[in-house]
Amino acid sequence: MKKALVSLLMVTLVASATACAKGESSPTTKSAAAPAASTEAAASTKPTDSTKPVELQFYFPVAVGGPITKLIDQLADDFHKENPNITVKPVYGGSYQDTMTKVTTAVQGNNSPDLAVLLSTDLYSLISMKAIEDLTPRFSKEYFSGFYAAFMGNTKSGDTVWSVPFQRSTIVLYYNKDLFKKAGLDPEKAPANWTELKEYAAKLTTSDKSQWGLEIPSTGYQYWMTQALSLQTGTNIVSKDGKQVYFNKPEVLEALQFYTDLGRKDKVMPEGTLEWATVPSDFISGKTAMMFHTTGNLTKVKTDAKFNFGVAFLPANKKYGSPTGGGNLYVFKNIPEDHKQASVKFIQFLTQPDRVAQWSIDTGYVGTTMAAYDTDKLKNYIKDFPQAAIARDQLQYADSELSTYQNGQVTKLFNDNIQAALLGTMTPKEALDKSQQQADDILKSFQK
Repeated sequence: MKKALVSLLMVTLVASATACAKGESSPTTKSAAAPAASTEAAASTKPTDSTKPVELQFYFPVAVGGPITKLIDQLADDFHKENPNITVKPVYGGSYQDTMTKVTTAVQGNNSPDLAVLLSTDLYSLISMKAIEDLTPRFSKEYFSGFYAAFMGNTKSGDTVWSVPFQRSTIVLYYNKDLFKKAGLDPEKAPANWTELKEYAAKLTTSDKSQWGLEIPSTGYQYWMTQALSLQTGTNIVSKDGKQVYFNKPEVLEALQFYTDLGRKDKVMPEGTLEWATVPSDFISGKTAMMFHTTGNLTKVKTDAKFNFGVAFLPANKKYGSPTGGGNLYVFKNIPEDHKQASVKFIQFLTQPDRVAQWSIDTGYVGTTMAAYDTDKLKNYIKDFPQAAIARDQLQYADSELSTYQNGQVTKLFNDNIQAALLGTMTPKEALDKSQQQADDILKSFQK
């Protein structure tokens, strides 16, 4: 996947051509018992008249006419065939940010959609708006336990579950095996740690800089990349309740210093701005031999790359680590009860193992449930394309993405200050100290 911009990001990026995991010889995450495909809503939900026609408005973050729209349209049609009294009308909202803006406008105008896919990190903004339905009583505990724990982090506030994982991702390392071989590196061995990453990148960077060893995006989701490096150094950058950030911890400083040094000091990555959307194109064209990016780009790289490529865990510093990313399914509060029940039914439909497996194959996003990886469909796909298992295997080292109250403001200030450090107009310490002070000012009212 984060984040990916991880604005349209995870979907649009896959659909149009741009979209975030990790891998090496790490142990595979074992499949655990997962909920049956037909897991029903919790018994506490009172049934309504199932014969009454219901039309659901489903906001989805992708540009109209993209390949993803065909997948969503087909899922809506298939659901209607199984549930003739429920019609799902997808509304394609553009990027994640554009879709969130449209949802916010609709909620404020007392015209909420019924359900939507929005960034998992929009959680606290939606809670503040009192826009979304508490899903804890709508599903059984067994249903939620079927999802990978790393993806459930950004669905909750305390013990309350507000959304369901859908198109989720992590950051992974993509590398060009042909260029590895040409540089005298083992094409079956990705760099396992930061030291190896710099050494490999130096060997893969040509003297005329027509080929770089590594590219890490520095627009849109530079906070996501910094968070990954911070997790590898031993700390996350946000509290579990979305009320505090830890931007100026020593581990974060070590992470940002490494990030900035790759271009400004080590000269193994271009200096300055590296656009989120163009880094995958640089990788596919051979302009860079390695990249950090969302696993949501996996299908695009598989389709477009004309060379042998590998996918690996992000290299470790003190440990492996990556934040999760991508979008969740939200049900809205200010809609009729029969629409809420129909929305829950559609979510159950979308998260059945075979559909989760097919969505992962079609898009490159990580299958969100353990049961999906037990399907013959995904087992056979991974057998033929083992790169697809890396993001799943890395989940054992993953943690929740940056998500706070006033998340848009906090993310923007952090992004801006990180970019200033990458451009050399601030030192990493200055950038992090400023970020901490600004974020504390924004979040102090939520800490009472």
